[in-house]
Amino acid sequence: MANPIKIVLAEDEPALGQIIKESLETRNFKVLLCENGDIAFKTYLAESPELLVLDVMMPKKDGFTLAKEIRALDNAIPIIFLTAKSQTQDVVEGFTIGGNDYLKKPFSIEELIVRVNNLLNRTKEQKHLDIFHIGNYTFHFPKQTLQFKNEKSIQLTHREAQLLFHLQKNKNKVLDRSIILNKLWGNDDFFNARSMDVFITKLRKKLKQDSNIQIINVRGFGYKLIY
Repeated sequence: MANPIKIVLAEDEPALGQIIKESLETRNFKVLLCENGDIAFKTYLAESPELLVLDVMMPKKDGFTLAKEIRALDNAIPIIFLTAKSQTQDVVEGFTIGGNDYLKKPFSIEELIVRVNNLLNRTKEQKHLDIFHIGNYTFHFPKQTLQFKNEKSIQLTHREAQLLFHLQKNKNKVLDRSIILNKLWGNDDFFNARSMDVFITKLRKKLKQDSNIQIINVRGFGYKLIY
């Protein structure tokens, strides 16, 4: 049997943390349960996990702050947020920081396991993906960077890189709004749709140096990248 995949779980509710830990470990994951953000950061540094599950509201260091610190060191590790918050601004903030997914409490353990496996599989796939030329930009998807001509590369968030990748793969075609929301956000509810609109706006700004590149809103259907 292969070595278990290592996950850092930061959750300050002991009962919930133990349930998640035991459930994941029955699926051949090794779960390092941490009661606050400080311990989770130290564990991340010491153990080199393959995925992080972070509660947003924690003592000493909240999940968003922890994710920012980790993203400053590591652009690739998948991060799932656990949150009792469901306001659009909180969801958007989580993705902007560099989160890959989120689950609103209460959630089913089975749903968490599906999200964990999907992210791990997606991460494996991304390691084999190539570099794309979008107009005068070079988009390095595995590194999540965007470079205009010979200028310095800018770093994209995970969600920006994922969205741009799918727009590029469907270049000159309409990227179905519902399909991409379900694929990247987990479902196509109102909050996620608002979040996607925010990320489209951010990508437009980052691609504005090449006037031939456009991300067009096809009302009622989705978005189209043309250049």
